[in-house]
Amino acid sequence: MKQARQKALLPLFAFIALGIIWGSNYIYMKMASELITPMQIVFFRVLFGFFPVLLYALIKGDLHLNHVRHAHHFIVMAFLATTIQYYGFAKGTSFLLSGVAGAVTGTIPLVSFILAVLFLPEEKVSKLKVLGVILGFAGALAIGAPSPDQLAASNMTGVLYMIMGSLGLGSSFIYAKKYLMPLQLPATALATYQLGVGMLILAIITDYSGMNEIYNDLHTLLGLIIGLGLLGTGFAFIIYYYLVKKLGAVTASTVSYLPPVVALLIGALLVGEPISLMEYLASLLILAGVILLRSKN
Repeated sequence: MKQARQKALLPLFAFIALGIIWGSNYIYMKMASELITPMQIVFFRVLFGFFPVLLYALIKGDLHLNHVRHAHHFIVMAFLATTIQYYGFAKGTSFLLSGVAGAVTGTIPLVSFILAVLFLPEEKVSKLKVLGVILGFAGALAIGAPSPDQLAASNMTGVLYMIMGSLGLGSSFIYAKKYLMPLQLPATALATYQLGVGMLILAIITDYSGMNEIYNDLHTLLGLIIGLGLLGTGFAFIIYYYLVKKLGAVTASTVSYLPPVVALLIGALLVGEPISLMEYLASLLILAGVILLRSKN
């Protein structure tokens, strides 16, 4: 009985853990941005995030040689969901407080919905969903507005980069639904190919000048490798697929509500970032927009 109850609670613990892991990504990116470039941050992230996913896929036996014929799809996914998404988030976080950067990523479902309406005919539009998009982006713009602690220009630049990252991820959802889902490949295999190809792309385009600076700060180095790479990317993928299996894709996707809140709390309570009341209110607007977006009407 006790064992069965613990087994039933495991998906809940995994759900909360994933929200905390994803929400902590922004403080690691912010710390690393003081020492190395955003592109170098992304390279480290993908490099160390790839190996746990590869090992997991190998253990499950999900990788097959005949998947090579779909390599063009993996290249597109790596470009959108790895290179553009992660670079946009790393670059945006370098301009913003880490908690604020995490809050802005609450726009991911909003961007994904807009792209779905534009490119997927089956996506339905309603007045509540349109209101949700308006509220969400109003919150993002409010975060980019002037504040006593940051210059307005850097605020808005950071917000735009975060939205760029959201566009990369949202575009990958549309592409995957149109071209990859019909192939019925294992999700773990797709994640492995996406990260693996992304790692190769980043290895080619990354400028390694000054990267050694990261080795001068052990705390930041461990945060980048373990927090952002192994946990925030590699194990996060594995936990997410576990949640999809146990709770279903729709329920598992609601974990996206947690990271913006976690990022704000880490920034304000643990790091002492001067997050203003306006930024908290703007984050609530983004969350309200996402909730409306998921309404059935």
